[in-house]
Amino acid sequence: MADLGLYALRLGLLFCALGIGAGIYAGVSGRSEWTRVAERSVYLVFATTSLAMGALFWALASNDFSLSYVAAHSARTMPLHYRLGALWGGQAGSLLLWGWMLTAYASVAVLSNRTQNRSLMPWVCVAMLANAAFFIGLVNFESLPFEAVPHVNRLSDGNGLNPLLQHPVMLIHPVMLYTGFTGFALPFAFAFAALVSGELGTTWFRTTRRWTLFAWTFLSIGIILGGRWAYEVLGWGGYWAWDPVENASLMPWLAGTAYIHSVMIQEKRDMLKTWNLVLIGLTYGLCLFGTFLTRSGIVQSVHAFANSDSFGRIFLFYVVIVLAAFVIALLYRLPKLRSPNKLESVLSREASFIINNWIFMAILFVVFVGTMFPVFTEAMGGVRRILGPPYFNTFAGLLALLLLVMTGVGPLIAWRRASIASLKRQFVLPATVGVAVSLGMLAYFGTLPGYWAISAWGLGAFVLTTISQEYGRAVGARMRRLNESAPTALLTLLRRNQRRYGGYIVHSGVVILMLGISGAAFNEQKLENIRPGESTSIRDFRLHYLTADAIPAQHYGGAKARLALYRGGDEEGRGEKALAVMTPEKRMYWLEQQPNSIPAIYSSWREDLYVILTAVEPDGSATFKIYHNPLVNWGWAGGAIFVFGCLIVLWPHPERPHPERPRPERSPEALPASGPRA
Repeated sequence: MADLGLYALRLGLLFCALGIGAGIYAGVSGRSEWTRVAERSVYLVFATTSLAMGALFWALASNDFSLSYVAAHSARTMPLHYRLGALWGGQAGSLLLWGWMLTAYASVAVLSNRTQNRSLMPWVCVAMLANAAFFIGLVNFESLPFEAVPHVNRLSDGNGLNPLLQHPVMLIHPVMLYTGFTGFALPFAFAFAALVSGELGTTWFRTTRRWTLFAWTFLSIGIILGGRWAYEVLGWGGYWAWDPVENASLMPWLAGTAYIHSVMIQEKRDMLKTWNLVLIGLTYGLCLFGTFLTRSGIVQSVHAFANSDSFGRIFLFYVVIVLAAFVIALLYRLPKLRSPNKLESVLSREASFIINNWIFMAILFVVFVGTMFPVFTEAMGGVRRILGPPYFNTFAGLLALLLLVMTGVGPLIAWRRASIASLKRQFVLPATVGVAVSLGMLAYFGTLPGYWAISAWGLGAFVLTTISQEYGRAVGARMRRLNESAPTALLTLLRRNQRRYGGYIVHSGVVILMLGISGAAFNEQKLENIRPGESTSIRDFRLHYLTADAIPAQHYGGAKARLALYRGGDEEGRGEKALAVMTPEKRMYWLEQQPNSIPAIYSSWREDLYVILTAVEPDGSATFKIYHNPLVNWGWAGGAIFVFGCLIVLWPHPERPHPERPRPERSPEALPASGPRA
């Protein structure tokens, strides 16, 4: 089976070369029969990579330790689902997954465009197959998933998967990220095809709009799940540490979000053609660059894969080549990308979207500089210097507040030009609510939370009020005009104008997520050693240490502590409410020789109590690190609302006919920002 996977990869590389050659010839000559050859090559590459994926899955499931990849990342003691998840737990397997996903997207693109966009498809095939060829080439010659272990070195068991990755979230978190990363290859390929073919209208982004949102949604899910994994597994009391690999997934998300907003301006007003092409090129380039960061070893991270110097150089060269090809095509077509329309007023939705874009780019710049700062300082002075969380929290946090302002302002401003009178009418209620919430926070907490948390709550209230106002006006208009009930009117809005009203749900999720993040302003922590029978307190919680027992597991050892958790009561303990028995663990994985702390978390909508067992002493006492983290579940709830809104936007619905230069639509369910008309 391993040999079958190996030969499938070799054959897949040949089919890539065939498809690239056929696509270039079809694009230059205009011969449709060669376009079909390129498209069939895409299907063949997908078939061969699927065969290779199946072969590697079989090797992991059957404990085939004759393969070095299986021996390095799997073990007999691991459950089947973790053995299968080891496919993306190592470098070679994750690269194979990348290549397979690219060919899957390419196959769907070919299938869905078999009767349309025929002049674009040769170059789409070339772009997708060229990307796939690189990753398939890596698993053929650089990181081989089917490399055999010499007979004299074969063992009856493997090294096992990194214990930190043996968590349910890690079975799906990498897949979600890769679905997002590789998904952006499709709009990138269509943009590249538009530049090469000269078809610079709206076809390329209309064709890929749903796929762009699909990739962006899954990248968002991957980032949220990554935070959840870090919170539950890494044992440091937080969910986002501005780790280089975390930032590697955030940077393309920022560029992709800017593109999704910016492309609306081209659709409505036929503006920003060049900028939208720059954004989609930057987004996919950052997807590749993030993958390079993860695997090159130029940054240090708990998430990073093993690396070699040659691999890093090869991957960086590939990133440069892809971006250079796109930039050259863009510069060649630049004279034809001038927009016939200009920005008519700074008081317009176009202007708010442009400001929104530049804020996203500013956050991206802050994250990029902070992530690469150790590399820059080492190159210039030979010493790595790190910009820690305070740098990111200060600069990215301030820009995030500005972004929150624009999230509330954008929906209230009309396209083209808004009058001062309409703006006053639109902003009175949201601004009043936002100021009232901020003043309420100051009155209740004083300046203790700091400017960021107080501003986030005030601006969050402002944004949620604007969204509620937009929903209320649109639902009220339908109820008055069409005599619909409120639920029917709401469902009709979501069904007939999913992009707008689903987008408002996405914005609501972002607000709730940021309110959850603001809870960090109230975080508390303590480190204390206590004996069995003794207690420690934090806020109004009391932890009573019961005992610590050895863990009798097969492939790891350590200790599990038991603490009774109480809340409330007086100093004598009267009136306390028993909440739970918390069981934090300290493990040592024998095979990997790797320690790990498994936290115990008591969670409610108001707060989390997060307990880590750091050490058990010979006298039976134990040292615990205890965190009191308010509003953490608000963050997870915001993420869930965000994803729900994305799914509403993505839900299949009949596409409306679009002219090449569409005008702003006017419909009962998509009312102008100035409110309903009489």
